[in-house]
Amino acid sequence: MPSQWLTWMKHENFRKILLLVLSGISLLVSLADSGTMRIDAAWVAIVLCGIPILKDAAVGLYTRFDIKADLLVSLALIASVIIGEIFAAGEVAFIMQIGSFLEESTVARAQAGIEKLIRLTPRIARRLIGGNEEMVPAEAVEVGDTLRVLPGETIPVDGLILHGESSIDQSVVTGESMPVEKQPGDEVFSGTVNRFGAFDMRATRRDSDSAIQRMVRLVQSADAGKARIVGLADRWATWIVVIALLAAAGVWCVTGEIIRAVTILVVFCPCALVLATPTAIMAAIGNATRHRVLIREGDALERLADVKRVVLDKTGTLTCGTPKVVALYSMLEALTEQELYRLAAAAELRSEHPLGKAVVNSCREAHPELTIPQPDSFELSPGRGVAAVVEGRSLLAGKPELLERAGIEIPAAARRQAEQRTAEGATVIHLAMDGKFCGFVVLADVLRDNAAEVIAGIRALDIRPALLTGDNRNAARHIAETSGIDEIHADCLPEEKLAIIDRFQQAGEPVCMIGDGINDAPALKKAYVGIAMGGIGSDIAVEAADIALVDDDIRQLPYLLRLARRTMTTIRLNLTFSMVLNFVAILLAGMGILNPVAGALVHNAGSVAVVLNSALLLSWKGGSGRKL
Repeated sequence: MPSQWLTWMKHENFRKILLLVLSGISLLVSLADSGTMRIDAAWVAIVLCGIPILKDAAVGLYTRFDIKADLLVSLALIASVIIGEIFAAGEVAFIMQIGSFLEESTVARAQAGIEKLIRLTPRIARRLIGGNEEMVPAEAVEVGDTLRVLPGETIPVDGLILHGESSIDQSVVTGESMPVEKQPGDEVFSGTVNRFGAFDMRATRRDSDSAIQRMVRLVQSADAGKARIVGLADRWATWIVVIALLAAAGVWCVTGEIIRAVTILVVFCPCALVLATPTAIMAAIGNATRHRVLIREGDALERLADVKRVVLDKTGTLTCGTPKVVALYSMLEALTEQELYRLAAAAELRSEHPLGKAVVNSCREAHPELTIPQPDSFELSPGRGVAAVVEGRSLLAGKPELLERAGIEIPAAARRQAEQRTAEGATVIHLAMDGKFCGFVVLADVLRDNAAEVIAGIRALDIRPALLTGDNRNAARHIAETSGIDEIHADCLPEEKLAIIDRFQQAGEPVCMIGDGINDAPALKKAYVGIAMGGIGSDIAVEAADIALVDDDIRQLPYLLRLARRTMTTIRLNLTFSMVLNFVAILLAGMGILNPVAGALVHNAGSVAVVLNSALLLSWKGGSGRKL
């Protein structure tokens, strides 16, 4: 317990909160003091909150000639202390540190995703030399080496298959929902998983140039290239400092009263201006949390309000991410579709292939009353399908080649129907029973509920949607047409997604990218705003994104876009109010109506008003109008 307490005590946020609490208490004591205390309690706030401001201003000015809001605060602090206005100095330092803390609290820096991505790279390879196998580190593999990959193993480097056939799960690279059948001459990628069948391959790239390592570099470069929004107070700091100094000097020269000049410096401190943005963003984050949306980057909402194009991944984002049976075709009059379903599920019952499991699971969901019989025998033909004996009947389920090898002819009408469904992006499993073709099962990654409604909601905000996927064009076109998207980019590798997003943004269209897979991580980083599916999405995709949909509910996308715009409206109102308040306070200070303490209290009132206006975002209901 003591060690846990020490860890907690060392936590940076806890330290800052403690300093703010102590400073706030000291200011209250100072305000209530009637002159009985020998030392003004506000000195505590000056030491705890003011010294860090003075240090940052001095370092920034000396090392980079960087004029920020804290330079003006430092001048006001020093001037207030010189003329003995200790409370005013402490109050200004306290308010500025609150704004700084809120701003820092809204920014989540997550680099762990890159480390996890690096750990995906296989560390061991099975190299063949003179017919013998040896286990070597993946980084020791040279171009031209012959490697063997067994079922269930991760492919160590990029290469070409020499011997053998298999089904490869390459969703980590391309995002494809279905395993891809591979045969001699086909390319395979590092980090993808060999599902069935052993094969020998020739390495075409070293480990450092593999698909996964290239993705690591893409994520790092994309993150470095994404501009961060500078705080508005710092953005305008140079002008604020110059105007404040000129105004204070002018009043001093005209009136000869140093206290008026110091008061101008105090009221010119951008306290409400500093609070305008972080308080609104924190309130909006609280609103988003109620909708099960995690905003991980503090300035994400600011950027989201400027988005002109929304780019969506297909698999796992617009679709559910797992194949399901969407249709059955029985070609025998005596065989009902339900019986065909039952037999197909029985044939695939012992299969470890994702498509076979999908048939079994879909059958159980659609017909829970059915009993799927155990096959009497089962044989897997990697890359082709399965053969099984069920209730005395010989069944084949798989590709047309499996049936043709057994001498079973597929009718022309059935071929045409199967080809039509394949053209729509579906996968077809052909079935034969006792030497006769009996029908086929159609599987597809189905569109999420309300996907079309979401796209319509995005369009209503004058934002253009586009589909960006590593899946094949047929599957992409079918999903895009169904959901209402008219711009498609298919067959995209991670670097191609990155290039497309960069092209959009170079053309002046800030992009919001929405994805779920590891292959989406570079694009999520590169986009002006990245939104990840937090439920089914990979940890790496979530950590590369600025925002995560915790429940994978894409219906929240139009709401998020409206919330971002509403947040920026609130920030602009806050800024306008704070600037008007400062202008009025400067006039009153120049006329001698306000002294430094009164000016500090005016700052308090302005800061409270800004916080209250921002708090209205907590109860904002979402709206549906185009103009916010």
